[in-house]
Amino acid sequence: MRNLSAKEITPVGESTYDWFALAVSPRHEKKSSVILRNKGYETLLPLYARRHRYECGSRSFDLPLFPGYLFCRFDFSVRLPILTTPGVVRVVGAGKTPIPVAEQQIESMRAAMHAQVPMRPYPYSIEGRQGRITSGPLTGIEGIVANVKPPVRLVLSVHLLQRSVLLEIDTDCVRLL
Repeated sequence: MRNLSAKEITPVGESTYDWFALAVSPRHEKKSSVILRNKGYETLLPLYARRHRYECGSRSFDLPLFPGYLFCRFDFSVRLPILTTPGVVRVVGAGKTPIPVAEQQIESMRAAMHAQVPMRPYPYSIEGRQGRITSGPLTGIEGIVANVKPPVRLVLSVHLLQRSVLLEIDTDCVRLL
């Protein structure tokens, strides 16, 4: 599986606004992301490629790493254009109070997407040995080390969604904390 999601990132520039997770209708992640980018918002929709075999061949699909969610940076006090976007159901939070996604979690995901590191969904976990990537394009990213044998498997989590993704990287690049 490979990550084909770099095309889903629109670098709009540095913004002081927070990142929020948006719950979207099933299978509307890509369409909602495109509409929001056309409205001028910065979005993040991490994708991974999944190959499906049929009787007469196979086909590859780009699927969201977090089905039913996408990330968007915006000023929450001006949220109506976001909520009226086709496919967007709500801003994720506690009840009616939105909770921003930690900037470090978003930046870790973006760095992995830009480096085109293979990512795939993984069961949510907050327990395990912490590790930090010490070299290469992912320097500074921290996560939970799921396997120390080559290739090292590092788990990045989005705690608000209670979902995780798995990265496979070189053994030399990771240091246990």
